[in-house]
Amino acid sequence: MSTVKHAARVAKGSSAFRRIARAGFVVLGLIHVIIGSIAISIAAGASGDADQDGAMEQIRQNPVGGLLLLLVAVGLLALAVWQIASAFLATDPAETKKWGQRIKLFGIALAYLVVAGMAFIYALGGNADSETASKTLSAVVLSAPGGVVLLVIIGLSVVGVGVGFVVGGFTRGFEKLLDLPSGVARRGIVTLGIVGYFGKGIAVAVTGVLFVVAAVTQDPEKGAGLDAALHSLLELPLGGLVLGAVGAGFAVYGVFCIARARFARM
Repeated sequence: MSTVKHAARVAKGSSAFRRIARAGFVVLGLIHVIIGSIAISIAAGASGDADQDGAMEQIRQNPVGGLLLLLVAVGLLALAVWQIASAFLATDPAETKKWGQRIKLFGIALAYLVVAGMAFIYALGGNADSETASKTLSAVVLSAPGGVVLLVIIGLSVVGVGVGFVVGGFTRGFEKLLDLPSGVARRGIVTLGIVGYFGKGIAVAVTGVLFVVAAVTQDPEKGAGLDAALHSLLELPLGGLVLGAVGAGFAVYGVFCIARARFARM
């Protein structure tokens, strides 16, 4: 463990690596802005995939899309490594809290690695359908012993993450992650965080609800991921307005991530 911690300290002590990791927040923000924009367009009556692969396809359509996707992959990979290094260096007098923090950081790193992998696949001309992957995950879990209960647990865990984002927006818990400037800039970044956390939280929570529905109905087709979650909002009263608002919040979270690249405590 001491060798791993030493490597983690070396990584976090590198100013060059820190800059690349900060760039990871920029590309993460870009992906959220694109997904949010697609969601808004769907709310207005257009079609599209409001998820990670939809964002990758939008980037790939750029004349230098392949290069941009490689940069996305590198930035997210660096950000994932930074989170892993932070997990190994986590300290807290309470052992339970320390391991809870480590699990959270490892989970965030895994999410970044998954999206980085998708960006790399799209950069090479391939395709990765996150909706199909979500359905496959649901089917595999449901086919296992106790699969229904396990998928409910997975769904409720995702709902919990979404609720955590919403609560973080209301309590402004994200402020402890930043070295905020003073004055108008501070108020602007805090507003971006509140709105963005709320919008992303709703989208993530609805995604978790779909996993629970897939478990209860034993129909893996219902556990279809973020795009299906956002489309499901259209079925609500004033669904177009709801989806548009959530999409705008998702995009605002992306702008917040871009600001975080400058002000994150790293």
